[in-house]
Amino acid sequence: MIKPADFLSASILVVDDQEVNVQLLVQLLEYEGYTRVTSTMQPTEVCSLHRTNHYDLILLDLQMPNMDGFEVMEGLKANVGDDYMPVIVITAQPGHKLRALHAGARDFVSKPFDLVEVTSRIHNMLEVRLLYNKLNDFKNVLEQTVQERTAELRESEARYRSLTELVSDWYWEQDENGTLTKVSGPVLEMLGIRVGPLMDDIATSQDHVWDESEQATLRSTIAAREPFLDMLFHRNNADGSEQLFRVSGEPMFNNMGRYQGYRGVGVEVIAG
Repeated sequence: MIKPADFLSASILVVDDQEVNVQLLVQLLEYEGYTRVTSTMQPTEVCSLHRTNHYDLILLDLQMPNMDGFEVMEGLKANVGDDYMPVIVITAQPGHKLRALHAGARDFVSKPFDLVEVTSRIHNMLEVRLLYNKLNDFKNVLEQTVQERTAELRESEARYRSLTELVSDWYWEQDENGTLTKVSGPVLEMLGIRVGPLMDDIATSQDHVWDESEQATLRSTIAAREPFLDMLFHRNNADGSEQLFRVSGEPMFNNMGRYQGYRGVGVEVIAG
């Protein structure tokens, strides 16, 4: 919410080449309680002033010598880089109103001044501008928070990988298509992995024979994107011996909830 004090402390710049108009607007704003009102009669100064002070509102006369209000707005768009140009134009020409809005002005005030209209339009304009600033501030805080959380997650992920590799015989990752992207430890020798998705690579060879029902269970579990814990795999070797492996895995998702693949660990179970 915007507090009354936020309105009254908003920074306002009055731009007009006529001193009487400047005095009238400044006095009106100060009478209304605005505490940060400045003015200039030199339109060529507006861009540099706004770049330095980041005004919440600029009251800009359109008809000025040397540089009119339209040229000032072009300069603001080109040089200041403000995504939201906070300009209310002042004009006695009805035909200039639409052109001013197309040029980037947010509103307009007609001459001769209707003081009630002027104060109302200024208040409405400041409300939009201050809300925009708050939204932009929130966006920046949110982006910073996301960056910090992402860094924390990456650090946590690195710790997770280090720990799992220490406590397991091997560690693997596969992408959303099932293609292996990371393998550590003797997984190739232990599981007979060749090239391609993990679910297709726990294969039968001349040296090793894997239990087909266990392979089918693994395929269906990964296809359903379900985590699994301590799934047992048997391998019969050519020399007649049998090996038993305990495998665990889980699906991976990014911070938008999109599936990215699987990761898991495996250990050989040594008969006691």
